[in-house]
Amino acid sequence: MTVPTGRRERKKAATRQKIADTALAMFLERGYEAVGIRDVATEADVAVTTVFSHFASKEALVFEQDEDFEQRLRLAVTDRTADEPLIPALRNEIHAMVRHCTAGGAAPIRDLIDRTPALREYEESMRLRHAESLGAVIAADLGRSSTDTACRAIARFVIGAFSLACEAVDPQAAVDEIFRMIDAAWEVASLT
Repeated sequence: MTVPTGRRERKKAATRQKIADTALAMFLERGYEAVGIRDVATEADVAVTTVFSHFASKEALVFEQDEDFEQRLRLAVTDRTADEPLIPALRNEIHAMVRHCTAGGAAPIRDLIDRTPALREYEESMRLRHAESLGAVIAADLGRSSTDTACRAIARFVIGAFSLACEAVDPQAAVDEIFRMIDAAWEVASLT
């Protein structure tokens, strides 16, 4: 996430983080279904409306870095140098995201998501949104329509690479293996 520069923005970001951290701790301790938004607001010492001004839903509290991840993927396309190929740039970003999501403290969060149907459903819709967003950026980079099937497919492969790698015994090796296939698909689609 970009670092807020003004005092007001920093304060809002700190409040958002406090709410997310509080909610996650409560979900991990008591279980997702046992904790309501009002409980989170009380524990974080904010109003319920403040929670909703930062998070659109209870599920969003668990995926508080959702917008940051989506932005990072978009920037991997738009901020690469003119001579940097697209697929390696995306592979590098997915490597970084996988490292983050497989770090030491991530296992309990992954377990919470896996055992909570509402969170699994939210995560799937989030991944589809990320894929559509990434597909549109790839298409724009190539001067194609945002509905270009090949661009959308490559974007879904990239998002799938993240998901599969996070579940793998060796996540970093899985990223490399999957991206060899993505690179081959990219070549076949003549998008290079």
